[in-house]
Amino acid sequence: MADTPRPDAPQVQLQLQLDDAVAGGQYANLALINHTDAEFTLDFVYVQPQQPRGRVHSRIITSPRHMKRLLAAIQENVERYESRHGPIQLEAMEVVPQWKI
Repeated sequence: MADTPRPDAPQVQLQLQLDDAVAGGQYANLALINHTDAEFTLDFVYVQPQQPRGRVHSRIITSPRHMKRLLAAIQENVERYESRHGPIQLEAMEVVPQWKI
């Protein structure tokens, strides 16, 4: 598989830069996911209770291959969380209205 590093490949250490504005993070209580054959688009939204409008705080556009790796990483981290803190209980899902972005 192309994603598996070769044993003889040199190890590269990735250094990330995180500025103060990004480090503070953004709260989102809704995520909208759309896709085409070439990419996935994830919109992270904050919707105030009892309000008819939400605000997109962040839009991430990524490839299908990266999306699948992200899905696996999220699943692994949810499993780690639940092994330490117990199952995450989900309430009955409400019907989400169509949002105009």
